[in-house]
Formats: sequence, C-alpha cells, structure tokens
Amino acid sequence: MTNHSTPDHQANVTYPDLSEREPTLSEPLLGINTNPDAATAPAPARRKARTSNEPLVYQTPQSGGRLTIKEMAADERPREKLIKQGAGSLSNAELLAIILRVGRPGETVVELANRLLVQYSGWSGLMRADFNKLKGEKGLGEVKACELQAALEIGRRLLLAGPGERMQIRNPSDIANWLMLDMAGLEQEHLRVVLLNTKNQVIRMVELYRGSLNKSTVRVAELFKDAVRENAAAIIIAHNHPSGDPEPSTEDIVMTGKAVDAGRLMEVEVLDHLIIGEQRYISMKEKRYGFVH
Repeated sequence: MTNHSTPDHQANVTYPDLSEREPTLSEPLLGINTNPDAATAPAPARRKARTSNEPLVYQTPQSGGRLTIKEMAADERPREKLIKQGAGSLSNAELLAIILRVGRPGETVVELANRLLVQYSGWSGLMRADFNKLKGEKGLGEVKACELQAALEIGRRLLLAGPGERMQIRNPSDIANWLMLDMAGLEQEHLRVVLLNTKNQVIRMVELYRGSLNKSTVRVAELFKDAVRENAAAIIIAHNHPSGDPEPSTEDIVMTGKAVDAGRLMEVEVLDHLIIGEQRYISMKEKRYGFVH
C-alpha cells in the first residue's frame, strides 16, 4: 500500500492449534527457558524497524488543485475501491472517509479524514478523543462525531463478542492490531492478559497492572489467575511502552521466560508476549525472546 494505514507487520510465526494437542507434564519446568545471563545482560540492541513496520505518517493535504470525490477516477473513490478491491485495500483515511461520507467546502472527505488522523495521531487518538471536542471539529458536528465514536466502539467490542463470534487468533497481527487501537499512545504502562480457549478464540481480556510497571515485581502467578478460573487453554500477555518504542527490555525478556515456563507447569500455554508501541509492536514469540528456540 502506498498510503500506509494499519502497520503491515508480517508475522513469521503461527500460533498452534491447541484443540489438537494432548496436555503433558513431561515438558521442561520452571527456569530452563530463561537465559542465566539475562539478568546481567544489556537490553537487546535497538534495531532499525523494517520499512513495513515504521511509524505511521499521514500525508498533509496540499493546498490548491484539489479534486472533489466526484472528480476522482472511479477506482480511486473510497466506496468504489472497497467494492472492487475489498476493505483491506483502503488506507485509514479512506476507511474513515466512508464513515464521514462528505467533506466540507474546500476540503474533500478524504482530506478531512486525513487531517483528523494527523491531528489525533491515528485511530487510538480518535478513540480516546472527548466527544465535545470531536463534534467541534470543522467538518464533523454532532451527528458525524456520534457515528465515528460508534464505529470505533464496535471495533472495541469485537474482542468481547459472544462465543459464536469470538475473534480467533492465528498469529501476532490478529491480536496486535486490535491492541494497538486501544493501547498505543496510553500515557501510563498497562499490562493485560488475553484469555483464549482451545480453538485460540478470545474469551476475554483482563487488565492486571496499570501505572509505573516494574516487570521484576510482576507476580507470575497473577498472569494465570483468571486463566485457571475460566479454564482457558492459553494466554497472550500484552503491555505497552508509553515512549512509543516497543523494543523489549531485559526485564521484559526475563519475565516472558518465567511466564512461559510457569504456563507449561500449569498446562496453560503462553502463546506470546506482545509489546505495544506507537503504531508498532513486537512479538516476543516471533523474536524468540524468552521462548525456547
């Protein structure tokens, strides 16, 4: 895509189908997954993010020479593009333009959508925006602000849908894109646990910690408390970095290794630990940080 929307993180791992796996207690137990030198080792060197995983940058509308939606080529209009190529082919601005429907004098609906995404730093900022502030934006008003917040809330509630509609998690991007919508840009650190059944369908998500989070003080048993109570087959751990940089610390890696090993002992598989940054994330499973090679 030329006008990047949701970060296109190509996951190199696929989560196992737990419904076909026989539980066993013969696997290695607590401790062997953690590098003995990890506690004193420096944090992993920061690497330049892959081009497809770079922070989102929206185009600032250029003055003069603007086309109205009707003047655009038919295959470039958001609705027509969706019909012909599917919703996945649309940029964030184009998706938002479909919700907003019309622009305002001197600003097409795509430019309006683009401006809002720039101003609020993407979907996560729009979702947390105060309703009164949104309805006061030029080109919105009360009706459009209502429709926008309703559409974003639908996305939030997908994770809490009924058993027949539950989201199925096959790889990191399936859950990370949803988590980024809610967690990217948070000013405090949050640690959450996503509970999954044997088909890797989301049961629910619980928040365990909020504030200044020190992973060395996180009690591993707390990560599994709700999973055991609800008979979950697996969990995905997720926390955000308020700095926007998802690069894991040494503490993140050590905590992940302890959680993976404790999960084996309790027969609740830790599928992944995701670190959420600003429009980027890192899968510890994909990087093999804290997971056995």
